[in-house]
Amino acid sequence: MKKFALVTGASGAIGKAISTKLAAEGYSLYLHFNKNEKGMEELVGQIQQFGGEYIPIQADLASKTGYLNLAANIFSIDAIVHNAGNALYGLLEDLEEAEAEELIQIHLTSPMMLTKKLIPKLRQKERGSIVVVSSIWGQTGASYEVAYSAVKGAQIAFAKALSKELASSGIRVNAVAPGAIQTPMVEDFSQDEIEAIIDDIPSGRLGKAEEVADSVEFLLSDKSSYINGQVLAVNGGWLT
Repeated sequence: MKKFALVTGASGAIGKAISTKLAAEGYSLYLHFNKNEKGMEELVGQIQQFGGEYIPIQADLASKTGYLNLAANIFSIDAIVHNAGNALYGLLEDLEEAEAEELIQIHLTSPMMLTKKLIPKLRQKERGSIVVVSSIWGQTGASYEVAYSAVKGAQIAFAKALSKELASSGIRVNAVAPGAIQTPMVEDFSQDEIEAIIDDIPSGRLGKAEEVADSVEFLLSDKSSYINGQVLAVNGGWLT
């Protein structure tokens, strides 16, 4: 019987790595994207070799109705990976209300309401797993990223609380908190800034998207069957 997982933000660097890992492990996938249609086409082409069913779904999770468009296209479901997101840099004093609302919608409101819509489908299987891709800044906070840290911290609280609510239904909820990962998100930093970050990381390097994907797959799998409500830090020992 096919196992279906939803990956939001599947066309981004970490989303692609997660999707590829899950496809290789035998999952069929609902692959959410918003604007990056080319990236989605490339991803589907790359994972066809694994022989599953791969269904791209376009939805704007910054919109108040985007999650409804996504949920309407999902039928059988065994796992959810909440990976969609965007970064926001700047002083809190310069934060615009519209920016804050969009950040909250993408990182918190849409994942919560989407999960609400999909819980009955997970319950039909009498088991399931949800993984939220948060951030190291959701654990420790970062200056110049106060709003982003706030929503990432809220994601962790969401995962912890929901894990208690759904445990009796056989559904586990966990989070991963990546540190500095080699993705296009770090390309805005200068080489000196990147080197300064690496100097602070005990492992002496940036992480790889595939390492985040391995952690997500572990938390979805039966190998973590007694792990629930936890946050797995994928950060090379940085800021622990």
